Amino acid sequence: MAVQLSIKTTSSFFLVLCLTVILFFTLSCYSADPDPLQDFCVADLNSTIRMNGFPCKPESQVTSNDFFFSGLMTGASTENPFGAGLKFGDVTAFPGLNTQGLTVSRIDIIPGGIIPLHVHPRASEANFILKGKVFFGLVSTTDVLYSKVMKAKELFIVPRGLVHFAVNVGQRNAIVLAILNSQLPGFSTLPLNLFASTPTIPNYILAKNFRVDEKVIAIIKSKFAPNGSLAISTWEGI
Repeated sequence: MAVQLSIKTTSSFFLVLCLTVILFFTLSCYSADPDPLQDFCVADLNSTIRMNGFPCKPESQVTSNDFFFSGLMTGASTENPFGAGLKFGDVTAFPGLNTQGLTVSRIDIIPGGIIPLHVHPRASEANFILKGKVFFGLVSTTDVLYSKVMKAKELFIVPRGLVHFAVNVGQRNAIVLAILNSQLPGFSTLPLNLFASTPTIPNYILAKNFRVDEKVIAIIKSKFAPNGSLAISTWEGI
């Protein structure tokens, strides 16, 4: 009996050990950015070299300020048709993030304001509600909508590359902290991609996709023109 118990215990131990080893060596496959090979690599944003990331600033020029960032203390303007302001905390604003696989941004949304349908092609996202009541939703590749109204101190996860959105359904301004596992996660806003690309997507193609008349597409595109109500430049950070 004791021998059987010993064998079962030993088998369970090795099973857990094998699973742990497999998990350890495969986790890196799911990270959005490559693992760093040194303590830090503060981005040299002025370098003319272009690579997958940014060159490192010489270590002799690195200071304490490279590891501290106060850019999210205030939000971006919400004076735009979306009623939302986005303050990026990515590597272009905070060079110390270079090679760390991390972006932390702040989103301010007025009551009724929205973060439009968009995707992050290079990162998964965790949204932490600092203030307010926000309706979050994401759509899977099988066209299933997953959504919930979130309140302060709650967390919402968006898998990498999936379409998602947010709406402030409260009576006061909302603040969301968006944490993404890439120093440059990308931000593809679907309305802008479709109706404000350069050069523009032909109207007949969009009309066939949305099963409407080309006149409808022309009207929508006019909203995104430089002088339209949804001009690209009206949303800071995008």
